[in-house]
Parts: sequence; structure tokens; C-alpha cells
Amino acid sequence: MSDTDKRLAALETRLKDLEDQVALYQLMSAYGPLVDSGDAEATAALWVEDGVYDWGGGPKPADGAPVKEGAAGAAYSRSAVADMVRGPYHQEIIHGGAGHVIGLPHIVLNGDTAVATSYSRLYRRDGDNFRVWRVGANRWEFVRTPDGWRVKKRVNRVLNGGEEPRQLLRSGIE
Repeated sequence: MSDTDKRLAALETRLKDLEDQVALYQLMSAYGPLVDSGDAEATAALWVEDGVYDWGGGPKPADGAPVKEGAAGAAYSRSAVADMVRGPYHQEIIHGGAGHVIGLPHIVLNGDTAVATSYSRLYRRDGDNFRVWRVGANRWEFVRTPDGWRVKKRVNRVLNGGEEPRQLLRSGIE
């Protein structure tokens, strides 16, 4: 392989990595507007069919319940993510005025998988103002599918001073 061919191959690899990063940024940044607009199907489409969104609910319960609603809950499939968006807990939040904001992530690509580490903030309307209602540490695990990148698993933990959220932040960077 000539020097020019090597350089061109290296540039193609770098360009593909940058395109993947931008696609992941786009996917993550779509979450807030979709979930805040109440678009359950579009929000759920960010996940693979058997994807998990765990915002404090822990492992899937033995009874196989697809969604555990509330401040500490989890959705254990794409359809369960849609159910979460349609659920009364989430609907109360967005109808009161809310903004889910994902911070700029740190992304580690590994072929057809990737891990992103980010902060998230949930703002809620309080009279004429907004207040930060929840700040979380997030670990997003992605997989490349024939339809593009999708979320395989997202774990979100409130930054409450405990070890678990701090470990989530460390694990994606180390």
C-alpha cells in the first residue's frame, strides 16, 4: 500500500468516526425534545426493541413488568419506553412545563458499539420560572443497527452524593 493509500485510508477511518460521533450526538440530543413533546413512538424509536432505560428502577423485576413508573423507574423494552412517555407520571411532568436537557457527552466508539457518558438535567416550571428538578449521571450504551445507531441501554442516576452515580461517570471515561 502506497503512502497516499495509507493516508487516504486513515482519513476515511477518521471521517467515519466523526460521522458516528455526530450521529450519536444527534440521537442523544433528540431525546429531550421528543420526550418533552410527548411523542411516545419517536422517543421509543431511539431504542432497540429489547433496549432498557433505567432511571433508578434497577434490574428487570422477576414478574417481568415492562415499566416501573415514578421518580425511580425503568422501562425494559422499546414499547415500555413508549408506555413510560404515555404514562401518568411523565404526562404530569410535561403538562406542568418541563425541559429534559442532555449535556454534551463523552463518547467512546468501539466499532458497532459505543458508550456515552453525560449529565442530564430536568427543568420544571415553577410559576413564571423554571427550576432544576433533577440532575443525573448517565451512561448510554449504543449499537449500530441497519437503521442507524440506537440505544441499547441507558442508566440515569440522580447525583445524590452516592457512589453509584459517581461510578457511572467514571466508568465511561476510564
